[in-house]
Amino acid sequence: MAKTQTPKSTGAKARRFTWNRLLWSLIYPRRKHRIVFTPAGLLLTLLALGIGTAAYNSANNILFITLSLLLACLILSGVLSWLNFSRVSWRLQAAPPWRAGLPTVAAISLANRKRFLPTYGLWFEVALRAEAAQPAGPASTITASNRDVRAALARGRQADATTRLHLRTRLDPLGEAQVEWPLTPPQRGRWRVELRAVGSLFPFGFIGKSFATGEEQSIIVWPAPVEYRRHGAGGARRQSGEEQRARAGSGGDLLALRRYAAGDSHRLIHWKASARTGQLLVRQFAEDTSEGYCIRFQSDASRWGQPEQFELGLSLAATLAEDWFRQGRLDGVALDDAPLLPVRSLHDLEAWLDRLALLPPLTTNGGATGTGEPPAGRQQRNLVNIAPDGVRGVAAYLDGEKTASA
Repeated sequence: MAKTQTPKSTGAKARRFTWNRLLWSLIYPRRKHRIVFTPAGLLLTLLALGIGTAAYNSANNILFITLSLLLACLILSGVLSWLNFSRVSWRLQAAPPWRAGLPTVAAISLANRKRFLPTYGLWFEVALRAEAAQPAGPASTITASNRDVRAALARGRQADATTRLHLRTRLDPLGEAQVEWPLTPPQRGRWRVELRAVGSLFPFGFIGKSFATGEEQSIIVWPAPVEYRRHGAGGARRQSGEEQRARAGSGGDLLALRRYAAGDSHRLIHWKASARTGQLLVRQFAEDTSEGYCIRFQSDASRWGQPEQFELGLSLAATLAEDWFRQGRLDGVALDDAPLLPVRSLHDLEAWLDRLALLPPLTTNGGATGTGEPPAGRQQRNLVNIAPDGVRGVAAYLDGEKTASA
C-alpha cells in the first residue's frame, strides 16, 4: 500500500518550530500544495482592489477601514485553512476480492491528531483506472473514421473517470473517520485505485486548498460471475475401490456424532446415544471423494469466435471453480496446456482466478466455428473443459459430455 500522505511529512525528521518557517510556508506552500481563489474569493479580491484605489484617491478613513476588513478576511481564511489540514492523515483502503460487474466499496481512513481543533469540509478526488497489460505498439490512425476516433476517446475517458467524495461530518480532535467509495469495476483485469487529491474550502469558501497525494493501490478484478445451466448427462465418476473423505457430507458412512443444532433434520437424531448421554445427538456422515472435478481453460484465440464469448467462457470457468470449491468438489485447475495444479486451499483457488483475470483480452476473430467440441487428445478422468457452444454460448464438457452451459 502506498505511503500515507500528510500535510506534514511523517517520514521526514521533525524540525524545530519557528515563526519565520511558519510565515514562509503560508506565503510559499510546499510542493504539490495548491491554493486557488474561488469565484467568491476572486470577487472579494477585486472588490478590495477597487475600495483600496478609492481610499487612496479620496483619503477616506472609512474606506481604509473597509479595505483592512476585507484583507483581514482573506488572511484569516488562509490561516484557518492551514490549521484545518494541520496534523491530519489519510489512507486509501481497497480490500480484495473484486469481481467485474459487481459493486464493491473502497474506503479512505482519516485521523485527526490535533488536540483541540476539529477538521471540517474535506473532499477527496479519487479515480479507478485500468492498467494496460502491455504497451501498445505504433499504429496509424489515418484511415480511422471520426466515429472510431470518438469511440476510442470515450473509452479512454470512461477508464480514467474521477469522482469527488465529501466528508459530511466534522473530524473531531484526536478522532478518526472513514469515507466510503462505492464503485463497480466494468471488466476483469488489473485496475489501479487512486487517491489523487485532498482539499477543502473551509472556512469561508474564498480559498480552495488541496494536496496532490499520489496515493494508489493495484487491484486484480476477477471475471464476473455468471448464471449457468446444469445438464444431467455429465457427472463425476468414482473409480472402484476409491476411498471416502473423512469430513462432513452427505455420504453413506457414519463419520461422527455431534450435538443437535437448530435446523438439523430430526431424521438424523441418534436416539440411543441421546438417551445414554442425556442430550440430543445427530449423526454426521462422510462425504465421498467421487465428486472431484478438474477444470481446464484453453485461451487459444483460434478456439474462440468473439471477444464476448471468450469473456463468457472465463466467467463460466471462474464461477464453476468457486462453486465446486465451496462444495469441496474441486481437485485441480489448469490453464492452456500447463499441468494440473491441485487446489488444496483458498489461496490456490485465488491464484488461479488471478491468472484468469490477467489473461489478455481477445481482440480479433479467431475463426472458431462454435461447434463446442472439447479439445482433442488424451483426456484425464473427471476433467472439465470450457469450450464454445454455438455462436455466442459456452459450455463445460466432462469426458466429452456437456455438464453445464451459459
